[in-house]
Amino acid sequence: MDTMVSGHDVPALPAVNCPKRAVVEVLANKWALLVLGTLNENTAPMRFNQLGRSIEGITQKMLTQTLRTLERDGLVRREVYPTRPLRVEYDLTPLGTQIAELVEVISQWAFTHINEIYAAREAFDIQERTPPIAR
Repeated sequence: MDTMVSGHDVPALPAVNCPKRAVVEVLANKWALLVLGTLNENTAPMRFNQLGRSIEGITQKMLTQTLRTLERDGLVRREVYPTRPLRVEYDLTPLGTQIAELVEVISQWAFTHINEIYAAREAFDIQERTPPIAR
């Protein structure tokens, strides 16, 4: 449902239970994006420790939480093999592959524009440090 703001139609913010909001919450999680991207880059399923080593800065706890969330959302498949010790592998579902392709587009955009972003940050920071000129 849209709302009117100053005579213009403006899309209403998604409600808490809105499907769009649920997807945005997944995409707003940096660890989810990194896990999806890492799984997408590999042609074979990955083991937990292999994933952890591939994603700099992620803790075991955060990797576990992220994988569970992605599995629950149907984006990651977890396969347990009855070996000793148990072998667990993770890979993308077809749905996960589709969203990982979007993540790749975002990554490419970031790579292309990172210098512009850094320059904008630097200009902003300089402006914030410069006192206003008194008239």
